[in-house]
Amino acid sequence: MATATPTSFTDKVEYSPEIAEFSPAVVEEMRSHLTKYPADRTRSALIPLLFVIQRERGWIDNAGVNFLAKFLDLEVTDVWETATFYTMFNMRQVGRHHIQICKTLSCRIMGEPEITDHICSKLGIHPGETTEDGRFTVTMVECLGSCGTAPMMQLGFDYYENLTKESVDKILEGCK
Repeated sequence: MATATPTSFTDKVEYSPEIAEFSPAVVEEMRSHLTKYPADRTRSALIPLLFVIQRERGWIDNAGVNFLAKFLDLEVTDVWETATFYTMFNMRQVGRHHIQICKTLSCRIMGEPEITDHICSKLGIHPGETTEDGRFTVTMVECLGSCGTAPMMQLGFDYYENLTKESVDKILEGCK
């Protein structure tokens, strides 16, 4: 089931002129990131600021990108270049539990296809989809750097390694 549907990390971006608004506390947090870099190198703060946008908005959207472009005095395309390059930034809304399954060689050899099929069958979705209740999104990603403990997945910011169907079932049961 899982191998039939390709996953795209570069979904078409639809532009809108909307600019996101953030609470004073969030803007202050963003300013604190800027202090870590030389004044003439504010673009260096782009990745940590994209994480803030994603945390606050749930994903990287036009309004958030437009805010960052204005905040950092960059072109909108400069922000999109960075946001779309890294798979750690979501270009569309994801479920409350974002399951990222490593699809590279070590994981594939050690059983990733069976693990992916099991997860997708259990959730009733394909990679790149979100469950109807918005609880889970499954995404196939490139190497997560845990080749010695393959197959593995990332759930939120946590790694789960040496996966079996039984361990996956326990992990999914723990997601509330």
